[in-house]
Amino acid sequence: MGFNLLIKILEILIILIIVCAVIGICNSIYNSKRFVIRKYNIKSSKLKKSLRICHLSDIHGWQYGDDNKNLIKAIDELNPDIIVFSGDILTGSSPRKTWPLEKGLVRELASRYPVYAANGNHESELNWYYEGFGQFYDTYINDMSSFGVNLLNNDKMFLDEYGIRITGLELPHEYFRKVIIRRMKDDYLDSMIGKPDEDRFNLLIVHNPQYFPKYAKWGADLVLSGHIHGGIIKLPLLGGVISPALILFPKYDGGLFKIGGHTMVLSRGLWTHTIPIRVFNPGELVVIDLEADNGEAQ
Repeated sequence: MGFNLLIKILEILIILIIVCAVIGICNSIYNSKRFVIRKYNIKSSKLKKSLRICHLSDIHGWQYGDDNKNLIKAIDELNPDIIVFSGDILTGSSPRKTWPLEKGLVRELASRYPVYAANGNHESELNWYYEGFGQFYDTYINDMSSFGVNLLNNDKMFLDEYGIRITGLELPHEYFRKVIIRRMKDDYLDSMIGKPDEDRFNLLIVHNPQYFPKYAKWGADLVLSGHIHGGIIKLPLLGGVISPALILFPKYDGGLFKIGGHTMVLSRGLWTHTIPIRVFNPGELVVIDLEADNGEAQ
C-alpha cells in the first residue's frame, strides 16, 4: 500500500511538472511577440524643466515587428524628449548576428530623438576580449558614433535646459561575475566618474543594478539599469526567480526602488539571451516622466 501510494505521488508530481513546463513554454512564446509599457513619475526640485525619457535595455538582437517597427511606433506615440539605452543592445556571444538586427532601431531612434547610452556587459565583452571578437568592438563604437548616439562610458554630459547631468558608468568584468558578488569600494565611483554635481539632477546610466546602494551613496538622483531580465521567470509574490549572476530571487529584479531620496528604475529588459525564456515576464519599454517640483524626488 505504501509503495503504491509513493508511485501515485510520483505520477502526480510528474504530471504537475509537465503541466507547468507546458504553461511556461506557451507563456514564453506568447511573450516573445509582445512587450508592455511601464510608466514611472519622479519629481525633483533640482529639475529646471520636466522631461520624458524612454528607457530601453537588454534587447539582445530581438525584434518586435520587421526592423522593430512595433517598438519604434510605440516610442513615437509616447513622444519622449530623450532615449536612454542602459546596455546589452546586442549579445556578446554573437555580435555579428545580433548587432545588425538592432542597428536599424538605434539609427532610426537617433535620427528622431537625442539618444544616450552606456555599455552593458555584452558590449563591454567585445572590448574585454578584443582580439577574440576580431576587433568587432570598433564596428559597434563606430556605428554608434555615426548614428549620433551619445555613448557615455565613464563619461558625462549636461542637459542645461533641464538642469540634468547624465553620467554613464561602464563596470569592468569582475563586477559581473557569477554567484559571488564582488564588493565595491566606497571611493570606486568617484575614481571612475568623478563626484556628482550637487546643484544638478544626477542621472546615472549603469547596466548592473546590484550596486544600487553604492550609486545612491555616490549621489545619483536617478539610476537607470537593466541586466536582470526581470529574473527570467516571474512568480506571484516572489518576483523574479534568477539573475544572470545565478542569484535566486534577486532583490533587484525590476521596477522602482528607493534609498532615501535616491531612485532606481530597473528595466526588466526587452528580451534575453542564451535560453530564450521569459515566463509571466514580458519584455518592457520603460517611460519615466521627470517633473520639476518644489519638493524632493519621490
